[in-house]
Amino acid sequence: MPDKKLEVTLLRSLIGLSPKQEATVRALGLRKIRQRAVHADTPAIRGMIARVVHLVQVREGAEHEA
Repeated sequence: MPDKKLEVTLLRSLIGLSPKQEATVRALGLRKIRQRAVHADTPAIRGMIARVVHLVQVREGAEHEA
């Protein structure tokens, strides 16, 4: 399946984060807690998730666009 998707959910608050981490979360399209965003599974997105892995939950194989 070449069009793999990742569903990223924000679980923790952005309060107290470094400006870079906050910018990364916002670049993923997440603003509020429990908000979800669906992205293509690319190395760039994986790298962004790795920077804020302590704040988000990732589900692979999301079938729908949020």
